[in-house]
Amino acid sequence: MRPPPLAWQLAPRFVKSTRRDAATSFLSAVAAAGIALGVAALVLALSALAGLQRALRAEILDRTPQLEIELPAGSDTGELLRAVEKVEGVRFAQALARSRGWLVAGGTAREVEVVAYADRLPRSFPGARTEEAGAGLVLGEELADDLRVRPGDRVELVGTRPTLTPLGPQPRIRALPVAGTFHSGRTERGDRVALPLALADGLLRPGPPVLEVATGSLEEALPLAGRLREVLPAGSAVRTWQDLNRPLFFALHLERAVMFAAVSLIVVVAALVLVADLALLQASRWRELGALAAMGAAPRELGRLFTLLGVIVGGGGAAAGACVGAVAALLLDRFRLVRLPSQVYFLDYLPFAVEWREVGAVLGVAVAFTAACSLWGARRSSEMQPAEALRR
Repeated sequence: MRPPPLAWQLAPRFVKSTRRDAATSFLSAVAAAGIALGVAALVLALSALAGLQRALRAEILDRTPQLEIELPAGSDTGELLRAVEKVEGVRFAQALARSRGWLVAGGTAREVEVVAYADRLPRSFPGARTEEAGAGLVLGEELADDLRVRPGDRVELVGTRPTLTPLGPQPRIRALPVAGTFHSGRTERGDRVALPLALADGLLRPGPPVLEVATGSLEEALPLAGRLREVLPAGSAVRTWQDLNRPLFFALHLERAVMFAAVSLIVVVAALVLVADLALLQASRWRELGALAAMGAAPRELGRLFTLLGVIVGGGGAAAGACVGAVAALLLDRFRLVRLPSQVYFLDYLPFAVEWREVGAVLGVAVAFTAACSLWGARRSSEMQPAEALRR
């Protein structure tokens, strides 16, 4: 059986033998601990960011249509709705109309977005609780609390479509019952109310007709958008949940990339300590290295020896840091130890989500930095002259 290369035989012994040299041992421990700390911090930061983004994404997507189709003005909404419902993958489709208006209750007026729907309440109004479907307005819980109204109360809705009178255009006002509420959450960009199309007739300013399409899942909605475009007339705009939230998703992706790059600097600084560690180890073992070179060890092989030493020290620290960071993130999420003020944030604790692909990427980056610094620190060994080393 062929023996392993010289570097693989000597590297473990050199690591153990550094215990005899307090300075070298201390510097190796500092380098390994620094890399472990940097990797653990990076894993924790990315886990916190992933958990927060996952919660924010779920919160927003609950209030976003899976697919939204804006039809050209003058389109036959009923005929196109039937054509859309026949497309494979469509679970449900309904016509919507959106407009602005003002909600008046108890002497208080609030500007709201009015979503008029057909058939049933859209999925973008999660957690709806209604006494009777199609009976009246459905308000967000926070808006209902602010206006101090409950299901069964009557409020006034002022539409944007005016009525022409001898005194000039006058706003149209309609008294409507509150049919129920929905979970508005803390990520709502404004107050919204839902209203059946039959009750909104003549109240809203006419705009381009809109269809909302529901599929089995968010992933199924993406390829379905292409199939829908084939049955729709020219000028139709099909937007997926990704299109509707593209700026947000870009900001979240950019935030993650910047966080990864910023915290990785800790690993870079710790990896640079390996250069000093390897230089000190070379100085303490210079005569031994000279003897090895005189016995026929190639300078390149001695360079590999110190590169392997750096990878062992740095790789061990990186593996330990990844384990510590992942375990800490799992425990922090399991017991919800990082509390947040619920009146400020949309969550009452900071969630952590360990994504193992990112942990692997962190380990890969840490080992790459370690190997690069080890190669740099091992250059002196590859340039060794045996006679000069033995004279020292």
